[in-house]
This record gives sequence, C-alpha cells and structure tokens, in this order.
Amino acid sequence: QVQLVESGGGLVQAGGSLRLSCSVSGRSFVAYAMAWFRQAPGKEREFVAAVSSGSMTYYANSVKGRFTISRDNAKNTVYLQMNSLKPEDTAVYYCAGGTTARDMGLGRVAPDYWGKGTLVTVSS
Repeated sequence: QVQLVESGGGLVQAGGSLRLSCSVSGRSFVAYAMAWFRQAPGKEREFVAAVSSGSMTYYANSVKGRFTISRDNAKNTVYLQMNSLKPEDTAVYYCAGGTTARDMGLGRVAPDYWGKGTLVTVSS
C-alpha cells in the first residue's frame, strides 16, 4: 500500500512563498512519476505540476515561472516550491503518484495514488 502525506500548507500573504512536501512510503518511489493537483473552493480539482521518474517537469500555465516541482529520491519526497503567491492560488493541494508525468498533466491518465491534501490560503 502506497501512502502519500503532504505537509507545509498554511496562510501566507500575496507575494509570499511556501514549500509543500509530500512524503511517500510503501513502494519504490523512484519508479513513480509524481504530481501536485489543487482544488479551490467550489471548483474542480486541477493539475499544477508533475515530475517524471527521470526528473522531467511539467507545469500548468497558471503557475509556470512561479512554482517549481522537485523530487529527492533519497528521501522519498517530492516538493512544490511556490513563489509569488496570489489569492487565486488558494486551494487544497494534493500530492499524487502515477506512471507518466506528462499524461497526468494532460489529463490522459488519472494518478494511481493520492494524498489527503494540505490547505494553502493566500490573503490579499
């Protein structure tokens, strides 16, 4: 059983930064593509960023240039560095694991595993 546990959410002012972490346990982390999704109040869950097992990265247009996804295979952890945060970034952020980063980003395949989410609130 694969478990994904997010941390690092919180309240931040617009223009500020946060770093989310996702700790993965249960199976070989290095083989998985990892991604972040988010769901704002009253909206559908949307793709944010993904990183392949080979560290290729993919981003939603809305976060490109502001967010950075990375992974540390030695620590079985994936990160999302969020800079220049905007109120519209307010959402519950979910960590996800799957087989193909690009296809998760394009919505072609659903992730195999999900975390429970961490809330990010950006005040104006």
